[in-house]
Formats: sequence, C-alpha cells, structure tokens
Amino acid sequence: MPVPACQTCHDLITAERDAESVHDYSRATDCRVLLRRHHTHGHQTPPDQNP
Repeated sequence: MPVPACQTCHDLITAERDAESVHDYSRATDCRVLLRRHHTHGHQTPPDQNP
C-alpha cells in the first residue's frame, strides 16, 4: 500500500510497526488512519486503487 519513495508513507508504516511492537494498538490504528488519509489527500488516489 505505501507508494515507493514516499517518505511520509514510509514514516507512517514505520510508526505503525513500532506501535504494534509495544502493543500500542490505539497508536497503530491512528497510523493506519493517517496513512489512508495521506493516500487520499497526498497522492490523490485511494490506496485500494493503487496498482
């Protein structure tokens, strides 16, 4: 789902993984929401429509 070479996508994925590793599932969910929002507004294509 992350767009290659997009630093924001990379940072959000990393933050999600870090949150899950310390069992902070609320923060991990926040990261997923922010990633989806970033895809919608930052890439102008919803993540489920990326090739």
